[in-house]
Amino acid sequence: MSNKLLTVNEVAKILRVSNMTVYRLVKGKQIPAIRVGKNYRIKEIDVDKYLSRGSE
Repeated sequence: MSNKLLTVNEVAKILRVSNMTVYRLVKGKQIPAIRVGKNYRIKEIDVDKYLSRGSE
């Protein structure tokens, strides 16, 4: 695990969902995100945490 920042597109590929689904997860505060200009960046560790919660 690292503190690498991922784009919405990269997170969508990891989760195998659409970009819009990732935006919904961010807006619903299910995955924390950092706003960089008009774009979002999501920590890789937060994606791992989200995936771990889903398997509980």
